[in-house]
Amino acid sequence: MNCFEEAIMKLKRIILSTLFLSLLVMGNLFAQTPQFDRLKANFEANRIFEASFSHLYKDAFTGEEQFSEGKIWIGKEKYRIEGDLQTMVVDGEVSTVYDQARNRVIISDYIEEEDDFAPSRMLQGVDESFEVSERSLQNGSAEITLTSDDPFTVFKTVTIFLNSEGNPEEIVAVDQVENELVTTFENGFFTDEVTDLFRVEVPADAELIDLRYNSE
Repeated sequence: MNCFEEAIMKLKRIILSTLFLSLLVMGNLFAQTPQFDRLKANFEANRIFEASFSHLYKDAFTGEEQFSEGKIWIGKEKYRIEGDLQTMVVDGEVSTVYDQARNRVIISDYIEEEDDFAPSRMLQGVDESFEVSERSLQNGSAEITLTSDDPFTVFKTVTIFLNSEGNPEEIVAVDQVENELVTTFENGFFTDEVTDLFRVEVPADAELIDLRYNSE
C-alpha cells in the first residue's frame, strides 16, 4: 500500500466511525430520549454536523497507533473530510479525492455496494443485531452504547458521547478484531448545508484521474 492509499484508508477509518452518527438516526430502532431525539431530528432535517476532529486508530495486533486531525462535515447521505493534506468528498453519487501533496484529484462513481465503508454496508448492523444502552451523565450530557455479538457487523461496540446540547463530542468504536477507533470532536455544531460544500475546488494544473464509467 503506497502513501496515498494509506492516507485514503486513514480518511475512511474516520468516516467509518463518524458515519455511525447519521446511520443511528435513520430509523425508529431504539428507545427514544430527548437528546437522542434532537440528534435524530437534525439529520432527518438534512442538517450538517460540522466539527474539528482528532482521530486515533489503535491496531490491536501490531500495537501501532495512527493519529490524524482536521475538519469534517457529515450529513445523512453525504460527507466531507479534510485532513493530512487530503480532501475526500462523497455527495451520494460521486466520490472525489484531492491529494494536495501530489496535486492530484481522483473522481469516481460512488457505488455503495462496492464501498466497504458505505452507509448501506453499515446499516446491516444498525438493527436488531445491536443492543443499545443509554445513560445520562453530568451536566446534561449522555452516553449511548451499542454492542453486538454478530460477527458480520462492522463493530462490536460503539459508544457515542453527546454534550448537553445533544451534539457528538466523542465516538469510541471497537471492530471485530479489537482495533479501536477514537474520534474526538471540538466546536461541533449542526448547520444548514451551504452551496458547494460537497464539491472539491482543485487547481487548474492538478492531475486529473477520472474513473467514472461514462467519463471520456
